[in-house]
Amino acid sequence: MIKSLQIKNYALIQDLEMAPSPQLNIITGETGAGKSIMLGAVGLLLGKRADTKVLLNENQKCIVEGVFDISAYSLKRIFEEEDLDYDLECVIRREISPSGKSRAFVNDTPTNLSALKAIGEKLMDVHSQHESLQLGNNQYQLDALDAFAAHPELLGSYQTAFSSYSVAKNQLTKLESLAAQSAEDADYKQFLLTELVEADLDNLNQESLENELEVLENAEDIKLKLSQVINLLDDSEVAILQQLKESKSLLFAISKFSKELEDISERVESVSIELADVFNELQHVQEMVEHDPEKIQVLKDQLDLLYRLQKKHSVLTVEELIKLRDELDESINKVANLDNDIAKAKKDLELAKKELQNVGKKLTESRRLSALNFADEIEKIIHRLGIENGTVDLKVRESEPNPNGLDTIEMRFSANKGIRPQELKEVASGGEFSRLIFAVKYLIADKTAMPTIIFDEIDTGVSGEVALQMIRMMQQMAKNHQVISISHLPQFAAGGDAHYYVYKDHTSDRSVSRIKRLANEDRIAEIAKMIGGENPGASAVESAKELLQMTPEREN
Repeated sequence: MIKSLQIKNYALIQDLEMAPSPQLNIITGETGAGKSIMLGAVGLLLGKRADTKVLLNENQKCIVEGVFDISAYSLKRIFEEEDLDYDLECVIRREISPSGKSRAFVNDTPTNLSALKAIGEKLMDVHSQHESLQLGNNQYQLDALDAFAAHPELLGSYQTAFSSYSVAKNQLTKLESLAAQSAEDADYKQFLLTELVEADLDNLNQESLENELEVLENAEDIKLKLSQVINLLDDSEVAILQQLKESKSLLFAISKFSKELEDISERVESVSIELADVFNELQHVQEMVEHDPEKIQVLKDQLDLLYRLQKKHSVLTVEELIKLRDELDESINKVANLDNDIAKAKKDLELAKKELQNVGKKLTESRRLSALNFADEIEKIIHRLGIENGTVDLKVRESEPNPNGLDTIEMRFSANKGIRPQELKEVASGGEFSRLIFAVKYLIADKTAMPTIIFDEIDTGVSGEVALQMIRMMQQMAKNHQVISISHLPQFAAGGDAHYYVYKDHTSDRSVSRIKRLANEDRIAEIAKMIGGENPGASAVESAKELLQMTPEREN
């Protein structure tokens, strides 16, 4: 519950502090004084967005801080999920700077709005005037029924099953889409792969082929030049090998006379051996080099194929072609395996759907059983609230699997005897909407661990005895929850454990909203004004006293 609330520099609020009663708090004040503005500030603590338009003084930052006692509620897990420090007392703060930058803190730890929303949903239930109309929304009706049915485990099991079902369905859709796309490309990819496989790339060396072709195309010139070199080395009148042999003999004969001559002789010996080896190599190459037109054509065909494939696939090397071939092969094999994957995905989806249907039927049955009781209980309450002939009909209808179940809900209402219930938005007036939403809130209050419930003018279209019935029911709710109600009715003002009055202060250059807690004579005076106007007579004062005496004991 809220232990204290502080609002600074927000809209018409300069600096406001309040420490609500842990039970029933009533906030009154004239129209435009700033009652609903307070709810806007509270909304910031729930993670709602804001901008610099809310700043009263555009040169100062806005601060909204709430201190909550959460010792009686099991909320530690959600703090751990959001990686926030847990304490029995939780402090939530929002700051909005003049530049428009918004910051959020939980127990002085910076956090984001999603975390703030997750925690805020567990701390406060705020009923705005707009929410009464939301009762006509099927999703809102379903959420209310689930809260009344109190089957969170069943709902959680369904949501888990639906998540598995969605994953399985998306996987099958993805595989089938891939298969359809792959089927369109399969023939072309197979053609490319066949072409690369037939090229026998693993046994091709592009550089070797290019070198061999170069030699063969110049075979006649190479053979002629080699013949001339061989002749110079051994067959001419001044053959180099013969002269080197004679030189070697002469040097050997004198090498014994000095170390220097011995070294020179050895070097000439080495040259002679090396040159003789070169001569033998030249003779071998000369014998091997032959002009072979057929072999030239084979090499040209192989290289032309390589060049064409490289150009076609925008690569430069045989290695890149081999990599592309292997990738195509892998891709085609995956397509071939898609049938198995799709078959498995269909089986997984079938199992997931079976489990979803199993859990979903249990959830539907629980909803149908609870819907009858829920409708009966709502009728009992609206009868007490002045709609004596009101009837409520809740229908749970089958639907396609969705995140909320295998069904939808439709609430129908009639305020008059003998008139068939119809959709709320078609038949319910503003006052009837208010009483219906209050009945729903009243019934589900004790089904949920909600520390604080806030009503913004839930008394629209209500007066007299109906208002007294409604405030008594609020007092009942306040035994287990902190309740804060913004109201214009004297019956509400008299029924609260604490009565706060919001007013505009015009003493400075700029009007600002302020709040004060009323007690004793001030409270009687304010309620009398709500009954008899700005200058209430003695009868209004007496009526105010009677209203205060009609309600149970409260704080002053």
